[in-house]
Amino acid sequence: MSSASDVAPAVECAVRVIDAEKVGLVRASLPETETIAELAQVFGLLADPGRLRVITALLEGGEMCVCDIAASCGHSESAVSHTLRLLRANRVVRVRRAGRMAYYRLDDSHVRMLLDLALAHVHHGEEET
Repeated sequence: MSSASDVAPAVECAVRVIDAEKVGLVRASLPETETIAELAQVFGLLADPGRLRVITALLEGGEMCVCDIAASCGHSESAVSHTLRLLRANRVVRVRRAGRMAYYRLDDSHVRMLLDLALAHVHHGEEET
């Protein structure tokens, strides 16, 4: 987290002139409102430390059952089950059933890439200090 002295002051335009061409290009390339809402939902899921711990356990452990995830994360099996239900509903994880057992893994390579990039970003800041 940065301190108040690390934050640059807001800079206003010296002359208020809108570049209509650039604004038009940017607006045309922006995702639709529905897509932005879905992105916010995904990032909201990743914003919770408990859910993020479960997701990173799956990132490191691959396919795991609820009891293994709970033991890895230090959470109760009930809390992990609730988290997995939410993550599954939002297509972050998927389940494979084998008899009475359920094994969870990250849904696809996009989720893995997103997490890998976020972790690299966090560690990148550590390398500079």
